[in-house]
Amino acid sequence: MSPSSLSTAGVLLITVPAVAFGGISLLAHIMRNIPGYLDNPVRRGLWRAGHAHAGVLVLLALVAMIYIDQADLSEGLRNLSRILIVAAPILMPLGFFLSVARPSDTKPNRLIWLVTLGGVSLGAGTLLLGIGLV
Repeated sequence: MSPSSLSTAGVLLITVPAVAFGGISLLAHIMRNIPGYLDNPVRRGLWRAGHAHAGVLVLLALVAMIYIDQADLSEGLRNLSRILIVAAPILMPLGFFLSVARPSDTKPNRLIWLVTLGGVSLGAGTLLLGIGLV
C-alpha cells in the first residue's frame, strides 16, 4: 500500500472505537430511558441511521484504500478519490446526528444536508475509483 493509503487506513481504524462508543451511547439511552431518544421517533431513527452509516462506511473506506492504489489514475485523482470516499463516513453520520441534536427536535434542521453531501461524496469517490479500476 502507498503511504497515503496506509496513513488514511490508520486514521480510519482509529475511528472504529468512536463508532463503538456511539453504539454504547445509543444503548445507554435505551437502557436508562433517557428522555429525547425512545420517546422521539425522529431522533431515534436518525441517530440509529447515523451510527449504522458510520460503521458501514468506515469499513467500505478501509477496503477502498486497497483498491485506490491499484487504480489506473493519476496520483491527484487517487488522492481525490481517497478524500471523497473518506469524507462520507464523516459527513453522513454528522448530518444524521447534528440535524436532531436537541432532545426536543422533532424534525431535522438544516444540517441534514450533510447527509446528501456525504452521499454525493461517496458516489463521486466510488465512481472515480471504479472507472480507474476498469
